[in-house]
Amino acid sequence: MEVLDNRGLQPPQPMMRTLKKLESLEKGAKLAIINDRRPMFLYEELEELGFEHVTTANEDGSYQIIITKR
Repeated sequence: MEVLDNRGLQPPQPMMRTLKKLESLEKGAKLAIINDRRPMFLYEELEELGFEHVTTANEDGSYQIIITKR
């Protein structure tokens, strides 16, 4: 599983980088992203595009989101 570290980037850069990376994801594949904040607007996009996602809060205050293409 590939990891995309979006920490330190200002919105909307994390969302744009994530969506760009997801374009090449094959069915059943997973992508982990790490963001400074919970990506509330990204969740809506993921659901519309047919991706599943699970979010975990990290001890440092960041969030890891595992995204799976259905």
